[in-house]
Amino acid sequence: MTKRIALSLFVFLAFFVSSAVIAGGIRGKVKARGWKHSGDAVVHIDKVPGATFTAPEKHATMDQRNLVFVPHILPVLAGTTVDYQNSDDVLHNVFSPDKCAEKFNLGTWPKGQTRSYSFKEAGCFPVMLCNVHPEMEAYIVVLENPYYAVSAKDGSYEIKNVPPGKYTLKIWHEKLKGQSVKIEVPEKGEVVADFEIKR
Repeated sequence: MTKRIALSLFVFLAFFVSSAVIAGGIRGKVKARGWKHSGDAVVHIDKVPGATFTAPEKHATMDQRNLVFVPHILPVLAGTTVDYQNSDDVLHNVFSPDKCAEKFNLGTWPKGQTRSYSFKEAGCFPVMLCNVHPEMEAYIVVLENPYYAVSAKDGSYEIKNVPPGKYTLKIWHEKLKGQSVKIEVPEKGEVVADFEIKR
């Protein structure tokens, strides 16, 4: 290996490593007032100025298992395709009445089959329903960047590998409301942001 090639390789590796290291994190707790637990809240960065994001080629998955949508809340990047699986021994259907999801209806299908839909519009939070089992309900949360997390039942959440900068951090819940907060993510380390949500 010549000195010039070795130097070029060193510069490339140094840049790659430094780029990977310059990222912070966001963590905190969600407190849900008047709700059964503090989980299933989506905490997300509103906008990342100057950045564009491409939806992953790999599809997201929402299962229908034991007459329940799993997961109950599924955040995705705009443009993501979601595969809906039927793991039950009964027929299932998936549809949404929401205009931002084109009021899609995938029809009805048996166990072992999958049907898909691509969510295009960021800021769309459509409900997922099954016309065979009206008690079934779930939500897709369509976002414009990949910096999001779903809170655990104890309210804890964490968003990793966030570029340093100032952001507006928002929270979404299927029934409760909360105020957005301004944060500044450091180049290394974490910023803590807690939320209280209520009706």
